[in-house]
Amino acid sequence: MDWKMFQGLLSGVNKYSTGFGRIWLSVVFVFRVLVFVVAAERVWSDDQKDFDCNTKQPGCPNACYNYYFPISHTRLWALQLIFVTCPSLLVVMHVAYREDRERKYRVKHGDGAKLYDNTGQKHGGLWWTYLLSLFFKTGIEITFLYLLHLIYHNFYMPRLVKCDISPCPNIVDCYIGRPTEKTVFTYFMVAASAVCMVLNVCEIFYLIGMRLYNLVHKGSRKTARVRCKDQDCNECGVAVTNLDSKPGSRSEMQTLGPNLSFKC
Repeated sequence: MDWKMFQGLLSGVNKYSTGFGRIWLSVVFVFRVLVFVVAAERVWSDDQKDFDCNTKQPGCPNACYNYYFPISHTRLWALQLIFVTCPSLLVVMHVAYREDRERKYRVKHGDGAKLYDNTGQKHGGLWWTYLLSLFFKTGIEITFLYLLHLIYHNFYMPRLVKCDISPCPNIVDCYIGRPTEKTVFTYFMVAASAVCMVLNVCEIFYLIGMRLYNLVHKGSRKTARVRCKDQDCNECGVAVTNLDSKPGSRSEMQTLGPNLSFKC
């Protein structure tokens, strides 16, 4: 797999992410992708060759290996990294869709026309796309951790396993190569996945909290403007400047000129 191309596809996600999203992307590349490419793949490269059983029965070692390792750790982690980063590409595609709409809008209405203030700003549909991508990433992380624990029963790699799978003549002892090293890498990848899940949950709460905060403050400003419009200025405590008023004549502007602001 070309991990450089994979990194290039996700580099654009960093521009549209929050602080938590940028930390998540750094953890994925530094503590997961790099560790996987540089070290983990080499540890499991000769996994089947180092799986040694104390029998000469043809087919017995292969049958036992397939029973205890139905899918390689490295292939499972590669699938996990691919699936967990795909939801982030939805955000990039949504921004590209906005940019295409902005381009068509300018062609139709002129170069000065703008459909979006900022195509990468997280509001409207893009906010929902970003939020759903976080839920998808968290769900994928949980699913793959559950699969890893379900397939191998735990995250610990034993030194010795006993096998009585056909065509083995009886219960045979099989020895796993580099069990301690594989256990360390397994726990490391599980811990990195758990950190990414925590960052995703924090970003979900951050996005929802900021959305509620903006809605509350937007509503309070709207209420203040309505009150100042409908009530007498002596009963309202909102600060108003002469820029908010709309004088009807030049003399009115000269009268309001010295008083730049007042309480109404």
